[in-house]
Amino acid sequence: MVVFSTWSVPKPMPGVRSRSINAENPTGAIGAAARAASHLGPGRKGSAYLPLPAGETLTLAQIDGPGVIRHIWLTVADKTEAGPFVLRDLVLRAYWDGSDSPSVEVPLGDFFCNGFATRTLVTSAPIVVAPTGGMNCYFPMPFRHSALITLENQHAGDLPHVFFQIDYTTGDELADDVGYFHAQWRRSNATTAPGVDHVILDDVEGSGTYVGSYVALAALQRYWWGEGEVKFFVDDDEDLPTLCSTGLEDYAGGAWAFQDELRADPEPQVLTFSAPYCGYPFYSARDTTKASPFATATPPMHGLYRWHLPDPIFFQRRLKVTVQQIGAWDHDLFERVDDISTTAYWYQTLPHRPFPALPAAQQRWPR
Repeated sequence: MVVFSTWSVPKPMPGVRSRSINAENPTGAIGAAARAASHLGPGRKGSAYLPLPAGETLTLAQIDGPGVIRHIWLTVADKTEAGPFVLRDLVLRAYWDGSDSPSVEVPLGDFFCNGFATRTLVTSAPIVVAPTGGMNCYFPMPFRHSALITLENQHAGDLPHVFFQIDYTTGDELADDVGYFHAQWRRSNATTAPGVDHVILDDVEGSGTYVGSYVALAALQRYWWGEGEVKFFVDDDEDLPTLCSTGLEDYAGGAWAFQDELRADPEPQVLTFSAPYCGYPFYSARDTTKASPFATATPPMHGLYRWHLPDPIFFQRRLKVTVQQIGAWDHDLFERVDDISTTAYWYQTLPHRPFPALPAAQQRWPR
């Protein structure tokens, strides 16, 4: 199964070729890029983007294998005249080896650790979001026969510009134990009872490695929200997990409520950060989408990630991942019910069990 290591200069491999797909070369064909003409002339930046009308699906890449997708870069507008929630309304999907069931099905923003349909900078090893919204993914995505990556527009308005690039190699010799990349989105939106854990991932069967979590949590109750433990039920675990964190902010590499000091007066400063394998890049208590001309205050919104790249979670038969909804006030713990959206990232053998149905666009909106 895939294990990540420190990057090193790759050696030339017989039969392996580098390719790239974008609007200038939509098939990645050899010697076929930069053909389109602009007012500057033939081959002078004539096709930098593709449109994506409302209700339609854009094929970003369709590739014959064997091969490995090495890098995805993509950017779109985060709002239109039809509404502000573009990054939750677009759905990124990936299918490996002709499967009818997607191995990746995540709202575009959440896949790139930009939950709440709001842009934020992320500087990590596998996910980078640069200023003004250049979204990058460096998770390697191997396939043996074929790869299909799509972007569906469930937004109410058309997107005139989708800028993207898929960098990949073909002819790779893939070992039998190399797993397929998966990513899945789930939400608990104040519909569960107190004491019920949010499920990050479940119904995973086969062998594989869990490599990361992104959590977008809107705190719907008062006081501290991050005492919940992230639990990994591996293989034969039933009632109790094999692995468990000491709290949600601890799981994301932070401590002491992400504050500069534990105090009530004056109000403490929340400190965001973004690092290679863990981060808390987003905090806001205001409506940054400006969706309404009225009140701009919102429940506090928190975005955090944890990449298990140096320390992957290995499983041989089954995997379930949950996070408790637990808060604290003056050192007393209490059960909470918050609005939690999560994205799980993992590798596993195929076939996989079909994902739960993705909620409709309006049920994904952060409100």
